[in-house]
Amino acid sequence: MTGYRSRLQREGPNTWVIPPEGDMRVPAVVYASEDLVRDMDEKVFEQAANVAMLPGIVQAAYTMPDAHWGYGFPIGGVAAFDAEAGGVVSAGGVGFDISCGVRTLRTGLTRADLEPAKEALADRLYAKVPAGLGSTGRIRLDAKEMDAMLRGGAQWAVERGWGRPEDLERIEERGRMAGARPECVSDKAKKRQRDEMGTLGSGNHYLEVQEVAEIYDPGVATAFGLRQGEIVVSIHCGSRGLGHQIGTDYLRRMVEAARAHGIRLPDRELACAPIRSRVGQEYLGAMRAGINCALANRQIITQLAREAFAAVFPGVELELVYDVSHNTCKEELHRTGAGERRLYVHRKGATRAFGPGHPDLPEAFRAVGQPVLIGGSMGTCSYVLVGTREAERLAFSSACHGAGRAMSRSQASRRWRGREVVDGLAARGILVRSPSMRGVAEEAPGAYKDVSAVVEAAHQAGLARKVARLVPVVCIKG
Repeated sequence: MTGYRSRLQREGPNTWVIPPEGDMRVPAVVYASEDLVRDMDEKVFEQAANVAMLPGIVQAAYTMPDAHWGYGFPIGGVAAFDAEAGGVVSAGGVGFDISCGVRTLRTGLTRADLEPAKEALADRLYAKVPAGLGSTGRIRLDAKEMDAMLRGGAQWAVERGWGRPEDLERIEERGRMAGARPECVSDKAKKRQRDEMGTLGSGNHYLEVQEVAEIYDPGVATAFGLRQGEIVVSIHCGSRGLGHQIGTDYLRRMVEAARAHGIRLPDRELACAPIRSRVGQEYLGAMRAGINCALANRQIITQLAREAFAAVFPGVELELVYDVSHNTCKEELHRTGAGERRLYVHRKGATRAFGPGHPDLPEAFRAVGQPVLIGGSMGTCSYVLVGTREAERLAFSSACHGAGRAMSRSQASRRWRGREVVDGLAARGILVRSPSMRGVAEEAPGAYKDVSAVVEAAHQAGLARKVARLVPVVCIKG
């Protein structure tokens, strides 16, 4: 069989299709510009085609414009499965950092307000929010509190003083993912998380102070509470060690489950289990607990950021715009050619993007659609988009999640030195605080795709529309 790239058929300026062949049950659809497709590794197309071979998949296996090679699914992969048709759930289709996501908060400050205190704020945030590999916070969870957190998510955090009740209205699932089963999370996973609540972790995670540099859609921006020139704060992190361990634990079990249920895997990394099976149900319960862990983690960091801002800017309030996750599997109602169906939508490195009128959206922006928060790489811009009704048809209401890596971390660390990156960004007025210069080198802006090109492709394809562009001022980097 020839390479999958050679089988790509262009169906629009930003739409490409690999027709079903061999064991593929549905097409594989790639949303990207010609330049982005050209730069994608062949493995992306192979993985998308492999996903299209899984039982119970509905409509197509989708790939977002920021896609790159991942474990099992490509990062930037979206696929929905029907449990009534023998559909499966795959830990590789969610990813190891369960519910890694972004939340953005308004400050009411301007760049002129920030500049005189920028250094002090950077230092205060760095002192308040633990970052880096193996970072631990000031919270220690015993067994009872661990299970309460895994059930309660951000609601648990707010009840314990980490934030405000009104925050919950601006978080997916209103801060708590129903159906979490802490008993399905291993003791090892819980032990890894015991001291890690309220921490950023390492890799591409960050807390960034940003300026709203450009508004594309004034009406939607107003609904989101965004104004040009305002300073906002974005937090990008996930479920830390707990999520990674859940993924590791269940991938092992899913290899055996697939064999026991007669599922032929095109790639061992696509280990899966029928949704209705015991392993499938236990994974969903554990994964939902991982989602709650990430929501609680970002909620605690929000409160830490508020405390840091209050110390530098007394009286300033940080108001939550929205919180989105991009490594999940969620049970959702979607319209397909067969009518409305309840599907299990895997979004790995992809963001939910509900359009106007969706009942799950807060009233504040139900009329315009869901905020879609696209994080850039360190030193580059980020974006706020809005979900579209068209995205429901295109990819089960899904959009991209970030820039997407263009090279591996080891390649980046050989090409750049951390101190050079930090100094170069400082010369552009961007302050970086990080415990690891190697980590900074691995996350150098040049190690990522052009986030503006990714966002433009998503915009042109109709997955989500551009609302605002954000530029970094201070970056606390894991």
